[in-house]
Amino acid sequence: MRALVLSFLLFLGACATAPTAGPAASRDSLDAVARDYVALILEIGEREPGYVDAYYGPPEWAQAAQANPRDISALMQGAASLTERLNAISVAGAEPAVAQRKAYLLAHVSAASARLRMLSGERLSFADEAEALFGVRPELRPLSDFDPILAQIDQLVPGDGELAARVAAFRGNFRIPADRLQVVFDASIAECRRRTLAHMNLPTNERFTLAFVTDKPWSGYNYYLGGAASRIEINTDQPIFTDRAIDLGCHEAYPGHHVYNALLEQTFVVERGWVEMSVYPLYSPMSFVAEGSANYGIDLAFPGDEAARFEQDVLLPLAGLTGAPVERKAELNALVRRLARAEYTIADDYLAGRIDRAEATQLLSRYMLTTPERAAQRVRFIDTYRSYIINYGLGRDVVQAWVERQGPDHWQGMETLLASQILPVDLF
Repeated sequence: MRALVLSFLLFLGACATAPTAGPAASRDSLDAVARDYVALILEIGEREPGYVDAYYGPPEWAQAAQANPRDISALMQGAASLTERLNAISVAGAEPAVAQRKAYLLAHVSAASARLRMLSGERLSFADEAEALFGVRPELRPLSDFDPILAQIDQLVPGDGELAARVAAFRGNFRIPADRLQVVFDASIAECRRRTLAHMNLPTNERFTLAFVTDKPWSGYNYYLGGAASRIEINTDQPIFTDRAIDLGCHEAYPGHHVYNALLEQTFVVERGWVEMSVYPLYSPMSFVAEGSANYGIDLAFPGDEAARFEQDVLLPLAGLTGAPVERKAELNALVRRLARAEYTIADDYLAGRIDRAEATQLLSRYMLTTPERAAQRVRFIDTYRSYIINYGLGRDVVQAWVERQGPDHWQGMETLLASQILPVDLF
């Protein structure tokens, strides 16, 4: 699972088989701190399952973390020590990439410190938590701000009765039958990949496997395995619609998570030997860039009405669906997208205990325009990942604005972002 590229092995050949235990003031360096940072993240992962989203560094480092992880208090002290060491390392006169590397490590150690405080029992508000973990403070708008959008959707969607139920019934026209999921997703991901490869150079050995699973709080997940390989899982607990196959194909694979991780591995781990990039802590500034770029990647790969045309011409026939009103759904999706940040306000109230699970489910159903069952699944996601939800909608908007400021070639801007240590703070 944790593939290690040959050139990375050669680079590490002279290194110790495990990260150094502490600073050596006379010869401390970003390389030394980076090794100890990897150890810190791996040990936090032993204290919180799921915290390490991906690791493809030396297997013996993971084994050392598993064998003797520090307790939370010692890990907090370790994070404080890393911050002190980083602040003591001068990057004056260094190339910009080295200065950025220091900033990147400082930001990620800070996020790890915040997560450790949470694991020790500290409670943060929704906005404080998001800022501490992901480097961005979300705006929490009153739900009444979103009511005019609901009114527009009410005029668009036919039928009588509750709006969320009408939207769900409308979307039912696009539900992929279970026995067609494989062929629809194969076609969708292949098209996402074709469009991405027309603009980006990826490692020649990049590849993925696809599986359908159940009983998950998320709709799709990319498990990056190293060596330019991913395992993509799609959750079938709830109905999946044809446009969602495009979304997930782009988000989880091309030009989303699979491409992001493959480019980071190639650029930093293989070519530079910067070991900090061999580990991905889920609750870190990386996730704001990862989720934001993965969502923006949908619009990048399928600009304008191209997604609707591909859905109409290819996916609907593969799904055995005919006569579904694609153009009206595209208009609906554009309006629903403007509702995304209502979820932050609902999650803030729910996590703070101002509303209970039943009310959170009801509000999510109303403002996300989904079935009670899907809304309940989203509450389960919020239970698990909390303020992580800001990385999707807010992340997409911030990434899109940054990429499009870089110049007319948006694919080039996207590739620059994906193969960099750019932090969320740098995107504003």
